[in-house]
Amino acid sequence: MLKIGSHVSMTSPDYLLAAIKESVSYNSNAMMIYSGAPQNTRRIPVSRFKINEAQAYMEEVGFNPENIVLHAPYIINLANTTKPEVFELAVEFLDKEIDRALEMGINKIVLHPGSHVQQGEEVGIAQIIKGLNRVLDQRESHNIVIALETMAGKGSEIGYNFEQLKAIYDGVNKKQHIGFTLDTCHIHDAGYNLDDFDAVLDEFDEIIGLQHLQVIHVNDSKNVRGARKDRHANIGYGEIGFQQLLSVFYNPRLDHLVKILETPWIDNKPPYKEEIESIRQQTFDPMLFEKVQASE
Repeated sequence: MLKIGSHVSMTSPDYLLAAIKESVSYNSNAMMIYSGAPQNTRRIPVSRFKINEAQAYMEEVGFNPENIVLHAPYIINLANTTKPEVFELAVEFLDKEIDRALEMGINKIVLHPGSHVQQGEEVGIAQIIKGLNRVLDQRESHNIVIALETMAGKGSEIGYNFEQLKAIYDGVNKKQHIGFTLDTCHIHDAGYNLDDFDAVLDEFDEIIGLQHLQVIHVNDSKNVRGARKDRHANIGYGEIGFQQLLSVFYNPRLDHLVKILETPWIDNKPPYKEEIESIRQQTFDPMLFEKVQASE
């Protein structure tokens, strides 16, 4: 069965319960959330998230909690060596994010590796390893996996090739808590050719190992391959193309993994219900924008 969903909001007053209901309204069986606004580290107590109510609702509608992914905020930068306070904030926040995930019953946290802030990739990678070990080494047994995301390579981002991600993995002590998120827009913008997606998976498998993949972000791209810009497009409306992305959704080597849409809203409306229907039908929808614009 295709495990497909999108980024959904944790809105007041129902938070996690509201997110599950929103996801179900899109005919999803998976979803990705942030524990608060992705642009900052302000967070409300998890006790207000309506966790028990959300779990009861998931059981009622048959939504598997294993298909929920938590995304850490963009502001976390474990690669920063120029400002110690930024690095310390990243370590502290990631540690607390693990606690929030455990309280919500979520076992996968997607994390952008970080940016080296013009200090060089080797320096940044070493700092990321230092931060991850700080967070993970101090903890007792738990089931959380931090899924480092493949990046587009804009600015001084780390993680735009598989070799960099492997270097981070090799340096972490508790490797059982490290996995990876593959983002189609990001790897396309980084220069990987999704016209032959199986060849990309072969390369990932050779360098890192497919067994370490935890999450797939499926997004089209507004950029030509190798642009290193990271601008998402709706499925089939970008430079990657609908058929190429279908080969990601329905690749048998990835059947067990959750696929998450992070595609742009259309006229301030989420397109996920319409996109998910198109993907399930395996048919490109040339009327996507019109349907979303006309939706309530």
